[in-house]
Amino acid sequence: MNIPYNYIAIEGNIGAGKTTLATRMSQQFNTRLLLEQFEDNSFLPKFYDDPSRYAFPLELSFLADRFQQLKSQVSVQDLFHPITIADYFILKSLIFAKKTLNGEEFTLYSRLFSIIENVLPKPDLLVYLYLNIDRLQSNIRNRGRAYEQKIEDEYLQRIQEGYLDYIRQQQGLRVLLIDTNQLDFVAHEKDYERLIQIIAKEYPIGIHRITP
Repeated sequence: MNIPYNYIAIEGNIGAGKTTLATRMSQQFNTRLLLEQFEDNSFLPKFYDDPSRYAFPLELSFLADRFQQLKSQVSVQDLFHPITIADYFILKSLIFAKKTLNGEEFTLYSRLFSIIENVLPKPDLLVYLYLNIDRLQSNIRNRGRAYEQKIEDEYLQRIQEGYLDYIRQQQGLRVLLIDTNQLDFVAHEKDYERLIQIIAKEYPIGIHRITP
């Protein structure tokens, strides 16, 4: 099986399994792998304790890190790994910022984001892993990151709505919106294989909603 895309971004809410899927796909297809280095961000645990105080520096630091990684790697061709798989898309910066920043902060952030976005390549395929909030919370509990245990359902719901609102507005991207509530691609090989079969197909530009 071959992947007909050079740059795939795997997206989803917190706990959707995007890093797990991106990593396994990269190993299977011998691709270049880009993983978000969120655990190195010192603002993240502070944000969950005091969102109003740390939201702006958190979002700015994430934006800078994502831009630096994508600019230095996706924009540069790798002859030995022509396919790139990432566990995030730069647009997540704007989605999270819109839900966490106040009006003036978001206005400034949006101006910075528009400058950065225009110089980065867009993925050939954007995959969004959709999970209900209860499944997301279950995954968050199971992976056991202490600072994530305080995440509330309402916050996850706002992030989910932000992603879906953005996806509905897209016209120039190739997007797969996959309902994974009936899949467990970590525990069950057949579920993983089914997911790969879906992703490896050729799709026209537009939004493709799939329930396996």
